[in-house]
Amino acid sequence: MKIDGNAIRPGMVIEHQGRLWRAVKIAHTQPGKGGAYLQVELRELRDGTKLNERFRSSEKVERATLEQKEYQFLFSDGEMFTFMDNENYEQVVLNSDQIGEDQTPYLQDGMEVTIESHDGDPIGVQLPDRVTLTVVETEAVVKGQTAASSYKPALLDNGVRTSVPPHIETGTRIVVNPAEGTYVERAKD
Repeated sequence: MKIDGNAIRPGMVIEHQGRLWRAVKIAHTQPGKGGAYLQVELRELRDGTKLNERFRSSEKVERATLEQKEYQFLFSDGEMFTFMDNENYEQVVLNSDQIGEDQTPYLQDGMEVTIESHDGDPIGVQLPDRVTLTVVETEAVVKGQTAASSYKPALLDNGVRTSVPPHIETGTRIVVNPAEGTYVERAKD
């Protein structure tokens, strides 16, 4: 399906230069001279190479059609990750490059994920929008600290570092957005 060059969003998969690319970062740019364009950082899905490309709104880009299917994460064995199809119980094994180095720490046993395939080949995994994790290390609250939106560093039980509000203490369960690795809210459990 053809889309305008300025309709590309992070996470979208496009066909460009005869290969499949996932948009990682986008930035709208309006130079003082000439027309506006979208600066897009692309990552090739097969070998992970990166490419920075400019797309104008007048350009048409081919958005790749992907089959999406629900799977359950079972376990990891080093660099290999095993998922089970929820309908026919078949298992699929993906490596960390196919999942994304930044997303693998967020995988939890029994987690429901969506595996994207192109022409029958798995090319990526979509994690849920929210993952609940436990803070294992953070700084103590300093009495009289400003009530402004100042965040402090925290280490989570999956080994990822993030920033949390001052009222979050060690041992607190929090909800994190795995796509950005950012604090969302305190867990309600």
